[in-house]
Amino acid sequence: MKKLLVVLLLATQIVGCSIKESPTGEKLPNDGPIRLHPENQHYFLYKGEPLALITSAEHYGAVINLSFDYVKYLETLSRAGMNYTRIFTGTYFEINGESFGIQNNTLAPAIDKVITPWEKADAEKPGKVKYDLSKWNKAYFDRLKDFMTVAAECDIIVEVTLFSSIYRDNHWDICPQNPANNINISHDVSRFDAQTMNNGTLLDYQISFVRKMVKELNEFDNFFFELQNEPWSDHTLSVYNLINKEELVKNDWTYKADFAREESMVWQEKMASVIVDEENNLDKKHLIAQNYTNYKAPIPVVSDKVSIINFHYAWPEAAEWNYHYNKVIGFDESGFSGSGDMVYRRQAWQFLLSGGGLFNNLDYSFFVGHEDGLGENKAPGGGSDTLRMQLKVLSEFLHGFDLEKLYPDNSCIKSSPGLIPYILSDKKTAYAVFLRAIGTEKTTLQLKTEKGSYMVQELNTVNGSYSDPVKVESVGGIITIEIEIPDGELALNITKE
Repeated sequence: MKKLLVVLLLATQIVGCSIKESPTGEKLPNDGPIRLHPENQHYFLYKGEPLALITSAEHYGAVINLSFDYVKYLETLSRAGMNYTRIFTGTYFEINGESFGIQNNTLAPAIDKVITPWEKADAEKPGKVKYDLSKWNKAYFDRLKDFMTVAAECDIIVEVTLFSSIYRDNHWDICPQNPANNINISHDVSRFDAQTMNNGTLLDYQISFVRKMVKELNEFDNFFFELQNEPWSDHTLSVYNLINKEELVKNDWTYKADFAREESMVWQEKMASVIVDEENNLDKKHLIAQNYTNYKAPIPVVSDKVSIINFHYAWPEAAEWNYHYNKVIGFDESGFSGSGDMVYRRQAWQFLLSGGGLFNNLDYSFFVGHEDGLGENKAPGGGSDTLRMQLKVLSEFLHGFDLEKLYPDNSCIKSSPGLIPYILSDKKTAYAVFLRAIGTEKTTLQLKTEKGSYMVQELNTVNGSYSDPVKVESVGGIITIEIEIPDGELALNITKE
C-alpha cells in the first residue's frame, strides 16, 4: 500500500504544478518543494500557502532506530497540529542513558536496532559492528522513503540533518565514519578532523553519501536539508559572552555563544556545494539550512547556498540581528531548560513574534513504546501533549493572519510599562502581539497606528481561549489598550475595521 502511495505521489508530480495568484499578481505554485515565500522570505511557501514551522518533536532518531514506530509518531504530531520534525540520518548516534543525560533516547538505538545508509560488513567480534561505506543499505532507504511518505500524508515538513558534531570520544567510538567501524578507510581520522577537509579518504565517502541522499529524496516536496548539527561543538570559536564578564571563553557552554571554526565552515560549504551540484541534474531543488550557534549572535557571513539560518536555544535577538539576510531564521532545537511547559511555550512565542519562521522543542515524551508522546522520561527537557496543544494555539494564531505580510514592528510601541512586547504587523491594519509581564498584572499598552477603529481580541496563550473582540478608537494616531495579564503572558490580535 505504501509503495502505491509513493507511485501516486510521483504521478501527481508528473502531471504538473497548479498555480495560485498572489495579491501582487505573481503566480504562486500550489505544488513542488517547500521554498521561501517570494513575498516575504522570512516564511515558507508550501502548497500555495504561507507557512511557519512549529513543533515539539522527538530526538531525531525516528528513522535510524528500528524500534521506533514512526507512523504512530507522525500521526500523533499531525493530530496535535504540529507541522515539522527533524531527523538525523545515521552518520552519528548516541548512547542510551549516557549521552546528555537522556534516559530514553531515540537517537541511541540498541546495537541490533540501528539502521544506517551503509551495509554492515562482517563484525570482528560480538557486539562490534563494521560498515562497508561503498555499499548502500536498501532497507535504510526504503525506511527513509516510507517515513517521508507518511510525513507528507500528515503535512509534516522534515528537516533532514546530514551530519552532526561528534561531541565525545565515546560517540566517535560508535560512529560509522570512524575508520575503526568501517572496512574502507585504512588511515587514522580523529573526530576533530572527521568533518573538515583534512579527513583523507573519508571525504570521498561523505560526498558520495550526500549525493545518494539528494538523489533518493529528490522526489519529495516536504523536506529541506540541514548541513550539520551544532558544528561549533567540536570546532569551537567563542564569540559572544552572554553574562557580560571580562573573560570571553568559559568552559560552561551556557555562558557563551560559539561559532564553528574556519576548517568546519569550509567543509560545510563543500557539502552545500555537493547538494546544489547534484540537484542541478534532478527535477527538484530543495532548501538548505545551516546551524550557526546557540543563543544569539549576528552572523557575519551566510552562504548564498543557504536559505535557513538555524540557531539552538535561541533568544529573540537571534531573529532580530539576522533579519536583514531576508532568509528564514530558525530555532530548531530547544529542550535543555527543565521539564515544564512554560519556558518552551514562551520561547516559541517570543522568537516567532520577533520574526523567526521555525521553532522546534526537543520533546522527550516521545520514545520507543511511547510514540504517542505521553511518556515520562528522565531528560534535560520536557515535552507533553499540553505543550503541543499550546504550540498549536500559537500556530493557529500566526496562520490566522496573512503571514507573508507580517514583519517585526516594535517601532509601533508608544508605551508598555511593565511589559516586554513582541509585535509583528503589516504596518497598517493588522498586529500580532505577544506580551510578557514583569511585576504587574494590570497595565496599559499604547500603540502608534493609523486613524480609525480597531478590533482587539485577547488570546490566553496557556489555555487557548479568546476574549470577545473590543473596539478601540485611534486617538491622535494612538490606540490605548487596558491590559490584565494574571498569567504573566498574553497575546493580542488587533485588526483595523
